[in-house]
Amino acid sequence: MFKATINVTLKKSVLDPQGQTVLHALSTLGFKEAQDLRVGKFFELTVDEADRNRAEARVREMCDKLLINPVIEEYALTLREEKSAR
Repeated sequence: MFKATINVTLKKSVLDPQGQTVLHALSTLGFKEAQDLRVGKFFELTVDEADRNRAEARVREMCDKLLINPVIEEYALTLREEKSAR
């Protein structure tokens, strides 16, 4: 069994209006040192699979088919082995 963490961000070439809004709000609150803020998504998923390579392949398939929009987003995936509750 594996725990997958998936960090999704907009590709660098895609404008991030939400990130710009948050950055502006931080500046307004006095956090002038904050720069280049981008907003993303985070997923945490448990995968019931014994083989690490198969678990990673399945999670990547989930990302490509549903969790991310590959036209405008990219992701970083981390897998951590978990002890089974069985």
